[in-house]
Amino acid sequence: MQSVMKYEERIVFALREQYRRYGYQQFKMRKFEEYDLYARNKDFLVSDNIITFTDLNGALMALKPDVTLSIVRSSRDGAGVQKVYYNENVYRVSGASKSFREIMQTGIECIGDVDDYCIAETLMLAVESLRTISPDCVLELSHLDIVSALVDALGTEGAARREILRCIGEKNLHELDALCAGCDGAALQRLKALVRTSGAPDAVLPALRELGCPSAAVAQLENLTRSLEAMGLGQYLRIDFSVVNDMNYYNGIVFKGFVSGVPSGVLSGGQYDKLMRKMRRSARAIGFAVYLDMLERLAGEGEAVDVDTVLLYDAGTPAAALLRAVQALSDGGQSVSAQRAVPEKLRFRRLCALVGDEVKDIETA
Repeated sequence: MQSVMKYEERIVFALREQYRRYGYQQFKMRKFEEYDLYARNKDFLVSDNIITFTDLNGALMALKPDVTLSIVRSSRDGAGVQKVYYNENVYRVSGASKSFREIMQTGIECIGDVDDYCIAETLMLAVESLRTISPDCVLELSHLDIVSALVDALGTEGAARREILRCIGEKNLHELDALCAGCDGAALQRLKALVRTSGAPDAVLPALRELGCPSAAVAQLENLTRSLEAMGLGQYLRIDFSVVNDMNYYNGIVFKGFVSGVPSGVLSGGQYDKLMRKMRRSARAIGFAVYLDMLERLAGEGEAVDVDTVLLYDAGTPAAALLRAVQALSDGGQSVSAQRAVPEKLRFRRLCALVGDEVKDIETA
């Protein structure tokens, strides 16, 4: 666990500096909120499992499973755009362990007069966040106005509509056929074609026009992807309409980020103007979160050591000489653990010993 936390902290530090460079201010919050905030918006949460407790005044409280809801709750309508980033611990069921854990989470939110520049900047920072984690990454984009238009053409509502959206998210065309057996055949074929349509923007955008998708949404997708391509980020973009966030909260552009070596998305976000309306805000909003608990597999592979150098010494070694040796190694950019003997299970790159005033390498098998 020690190496995993080191890895997460290093990623968080790099992301924090990245967000600061683009004018994002840190948002700090307390560990818990009134449970009612989460109960009213359970569908917005990654998991509806919430740790609750009764406060001394009798109020039902919850350890925070999410940060966005708290940011929205503290926001105020007004001119301009509030840009914040956060590094917070959330308390929820980890995707890796399937048990409650305290998980570091980082991300950004833009709230206010959000325009296409804000959306493009958010997408750019999402890609850069993924690249910070791994150069082998991809950001999948979708547009809920397009998905909604083609689903609306089926004429379904309520539970049936929710099941159709689930099938789209799973790319389950067989079950989609069964669910839409009584729907308009042409509308169903268009929807199935949309689900099959995925890939690089240059390949997908013409196909969307052929399907007769809403022109404004297609144009927005094109403008946003062209903006990122102009920054040299086109290779990391993919359009895929299986990215379907809850339409009760999200609208417009939604996205999910993946890195090689992790089977699930490590980043998720989108526009959530509908959540703002539900929480009685007139502003628009977009943001994303990086799920650091999903990176444990990468940490296990990439974090090969706990310390760069183990420096051995004996009982007769003067403390002053040992301190000078440790300081010299540390000034050279190494992490150093001075030990009388090698601790069990400690992983390191270099094993050496202090002989007099000289650091000498020890051959290891």
